[in-house]
Amino acid sequence: MKYISLFVAIIFLMISCKKESQKKENLLEDQLIVKAKEIHDKIITLDTHCDINIKNFTDSINYTQDLNSQITLPKMNKGGLDVAWFIVYTGQDSLNQAGYTKAYDIAMSKFDAIHKLTKEIAPNQIELALTSDDVRRIYKKGKKVAMIGIENGYPVGLDISNVKKFHDLGARYMSLSHNGHSQLCDSNTGEADGKWLHNGLSHLGKEVIAEMNKQGIMIDVSHPSKESMRKMIELTKAPIIASHSSARALCDHSRNLDDEQLQWLKENGGVVQTVAFTSYLNTEKFEKRSVKEIEIGKQIADSMGVTWLEREEVMKLSAEGKEKYYDFLGTMAAIRRAKVKKMDNLPPAVDVIDFVNHIDYMVGKIGIDHVGISSDFDGGGGIEGWSDASETFNVTLELVKRGYTEEQIAQLWSGNLLRVLDEVQKIAEELQKT
Repeated sequence: MKYISLFVAIIFLMISCKKESQKKENLLEDQLIVKAKEIHDKIITLDTHCDINIKNFTDSINYTQDLNSQITLPKMNKGGLDVAWFIVYTGQDSLNQAGYTKAYDIAMSKFDAIHKLTKEIAPNQIELALTSDDVRRIYKKGKKVAMIGIENGYPVGLDISNVKKFHDLGARYMSLSHNGHSQLCDSNTGEADGKWLHNGLSHLGKEVIAEMNKQGIMIDVSHPSKESMRKMIELTKAPIIASHSSARALCDHSRNLDDEQLQWLKENGGVVQTVAFTSYLNTEKFEKRSVKEIEIGKQIADSMGVTWLEREEVMKLSAEGKEKYYDFLGTMAAIRRAKVKKMDNLPPAVDVIDFVNHIDYMVGKIGIDHVGISSDFDGGGGIEGWSDASETFNVTLELVKRGYTEEQIAQLWSGNLLRVLDEVQKIAEELQKT
């Protein structure tokens, strides 16, 4: 009986210790949340890559409403996302005048949509910023901030004067290609088949780099090939950015930057905006999860009367066809996100921990001054814990858990990117004097 009593006492003590340990863990978690909220509310949070659909920029359907899209003003308010770079994206099509003209028209429609949001639809809630001073001024007024980036230099066509035109419309960064080689440079997609068009940059691409320096537009290397990036860095007089890329050492995808590219970027003084895109963060988790998510996506496509296409099939579509299919993907993804949240027994999703692992790696490799944050919302981005703008706080919370200071978190969220923008614009002012 004595031994039984002793055994019971030990079990009771173990349970008590476990409860006490759990209380301490909960208290620590609560303290971290409070600390993270204080930091999140004090700093400027900036996301360099949010795609748009012009159908969401009308008088009746727009970002003042809580739409299915991953970024809206209500979602930005809920998650504490202060600055969104809205993207003027055009898919890659034929390298001829007809293709350039169509791409230019698409680009202009997206510029118009962003201007409509900030000038007509919701000027009391969001303003367009052109400089870091604008960002801080608008932020202090309690409004959200819109900025503009161009994904794919294809709509420049053969007319270099379009670079200045796009700058005057508010563009403050541009990538020279997307998925497919443009008239300006080779894309990372050439790595898949080993076929290249320019061995990096075309002659016109080199001229566009010089013009971007002159106008004060940041050069974005997220989609161009590694050789394109190397030649851009050789030519540019200003720092560059990767607007939405992660670390290739952790996830071997051609859209990510390898250690050599990261070192180039550091030496150039630029910044890589870590992207919350599942297949660029954790290959193993992504592949296991995607089997089930593709199955769900196909069911949704069937219910919508849409034929599901594999990536290779999408790439063969015209720019107009891609745009239409991407519209479907955006709608499908929103429906799927809602369904998945209610499902059990799915393989673990790529999450905020995986995302911040890339931030940690790149900070360790090239330093805190050269790393930032992006989502690629409404363009395929979004992870567990940061599935839309309403969950933005979770990124700050994870950074606090990792031991990042308020100053470092401010750098990651906006300070580094705005520092590069300032340097690019200062160099442009000097070039315009010569």
